[in-house]
Amino acid sequence: MSGFIRRVLTAIVFVVVMVAGVYIHPYSFVVLFGLITGLSVWEYLNLALEETKSRRDNYRKFLGLLLGVAPYVLVALHQLKLINSVEHYAWYATFLLFPFTFVAFIYELYTASKKPFANIGILLLGMVYIGIPFALLLLIGFFKDGFSPNIIFGLLLLTWVNDSGAYLVGSRIGKHKLFPRISPGKTWEGSAGGALITFFCAYILNLVFPDLRLSDWLFLALIVTIFGSIGDLVESMLKRSLNIKDSGSLLPGHGGILDRFDAFIFLLPFAAAYLLLLD
Repeated sequence: MSGFIRRVLTAIVFVVVMVAGVYIHPYSFVVLFGLITGLSVWEYLNLALEETKSRRDNYRKFLGLLLGVAPYVLVALHQLKLINSVEHYAWYATFLLFPFTFVAFIYELYTASKKPFANIGILLLGMVYIGIPFALLLLIGFFKDGFSPNIIFGLLLLTWVNDSGAYLVGSRIGKHKLFPRISPGKTWEGSAGGALITFFCAYILNLVFPDLRLSDWLFLALIVTIFGSIGDLVESMLKRSLNIKDSGSLLPGHGGILDRFDAFIFLLPFAAAYLLLLD
């Protein structure tokens, strides 16, 4: 099978799984992005932690996975009403999560780690960089009364359109490098073209999904074009520091899960801040 066909087939399966997971049921949405969160954290830990055969280092990786998915799990339990409603739940979840983070310090203490600062930082960064943004995605999905799959799909679509549009336009007319130190292939022309296509997509989304006003969809498009693009550059920066091309190989022809969600992860805090202010 040629590389191009493999990429196309992977993309088709990926889109079908994403759309089905978002729309079938709130539980399928939560489970799907729970898996994506876990896989993203695992890929991140495989990149960030030194590869050794030590059992305690493997335990450290599993601890990092637990820390990374903890914010998502806490929010999911509440949003699905699987635990009794607690007044001021955000504070309640924070007070549960905050002591849990100190397990990373305790682990380094008892393993006599030679790099405690680095190891603790890596474990907690997985929570901040991946776990918390995906937990905020749950708040976006349930930010109105009930579940709002159209908003989730809209954000995903805007992200895909921005990325694909920038690539298509940049590959044809791109001349001026956007950030050559990190990503030599990206151009200002491509970014501008991707942004225009994304804003047009936001206009179409307003016609199809009246869940939000046109101004809201356009503002989300702005967030996607700015912070989604930065998120892509940030992951490229992290990979370049390790001299690797992809974060993983789970998606044939497309790299790893982080490679597909780097932009989406980075824009989520900003999208959530905007949408939650509307609630």
